Amino acid sequence: MSVQTAPAENLKINRERLWDSLMDMARIGPGIAGGNNRQTLTDEDGEGRRLFQTWCEAAGMTMGVDAMGTMFMRREGTDPDALPVYVGSHLDTQPTGGKYDGVLGVLGALEVVRTMDDLGIKTKHPIVIVNWANEEGARFAPAMLASGVFAGVHTLDYAYARKDLDGKTYGAELERIGWKGDETVGARKMHAYYELHIEQGPILEAEGKDIGVVTHCQGLWWLEFTLTGREAHTGSTPMAMRVNAGLAMARILEMVQEVAMAAQPGAVGGVGQMKFSPNSRNVLPGSVVFTVDIRSPDQAKLDGMRAQIEARAAKICDELGVGHSVEAVGHFDPVTFEPELVEHVRTAAERLGYSHMNIISGAGHDACWAAKVAPATMVMCPCVGGLSHNEAEEISPDWAAAGTDVLLHAVLETAVIVE
Repeated sequence: MSVQTAPAENLKINRERLWDSLMDMARIGPGIAGGNNRQTLTDEDGEGRRLFQTWCEAAGMTMGVDAMGTMFMRREGTDPDALPVYVGSHLDTQPTGGKYDGVLGVLGALEVVRTMDDLGIKTKHPIVIVNWANEEGARFAPAMLASGVFAGVHTLDYAYARKDLDGKTYGAELERIGWKGDETVGARKMHAYYELHIEQGPILEAEGKDIGVVTHCQGLWWLEFTLTGREAHTGSTPMAMRVNAGLAMARILEMVQEVAMAAQPGAVGGVGQMKFSPNSRNVLPGSVVFTVDIRSPDQAKLDGMRAQIEARAAKICDELGVGHSVEAVGHFDPVTFEPELVEHVRTAAERLGYSHMNIISGAGHDACWAAKVAPATMVMCPCVGGLSHNEAEEISPDWAAAGTDVLLHAVLETAVIVE
């Protein structure tokens, strides 16, 4: 038995099969405008999981599921003592999500294994495809919940107690759809972790690059504000006698914009979710709940933005007589990915003749938590207009194939081909 350190430059995946898989998965949980609504722990999530399981088992893989509902599909290696190379992402989507965010990383990993099977390639290290549960955090905050428990960032009890807007808990919904596994979360050991993902931003397309070699990931804070005013008739309550939680929210939103702009370059901030109560046209809200999302690859800048936003929000609320509280419902520090794996991605792109550039991920990914327990990195491909978390999200078959080709070569470099 001999080993080959690098795959041949003509080794590529079956691009038509990859695209067909993406389109087949997109039929489950269709959105209303061409995308997908396959939120975590819904019936549609369960259906997507079953299809993925069927495909993986047809490719000869065996399944494990942990107590958070994360799926692990294993292809054996030749060395029973070698730790596996993990490859994956997530199948859950936003409520109005696209067909590729997360899904490309899972089905690209499946295509890597299928290509290895087609060509009779064996590796020293086993390969495990991962479908992390609740990456999006759209239904149960925070995002990357299952990988966070895996990495020891969150406890299992904390995760099970997360509630959606209807008051349903993660633990109960996991039981309901039948995907609560018996594996202890985090018990698995990784040799390395790779994740393929669409960029979710405009840089690669604007620069005309096929591949993003991801060197770092921005850190983030999700700050959930609860503002308490006084419900009152919007027509008959004098302006000077209002305790207006909606006005306080509006001023905080403008302030978040100011803080983010003052922190340029390398910082972003905004609000994507809010809930008024009672949410009636002619009633001032008694409470407003919204989440501020701030991100930066610079730790000091990130934490400084948080401190400034919380202090200025308190002042705004005090001036209006509005009660307020704030809870950090999501956080991770900026991540530096493993240089050796990053170099494998760069070398693979060069070997295959794909244009590439270094990039910092603006979005959070399961790779950020995986990097706490194993060497990790990411591969990115462009998306049209940088649009993501939107049903109009789009990529080309060429971009999908290029990213998966690079993933294949990088994984084989790490898993070690055995002849």
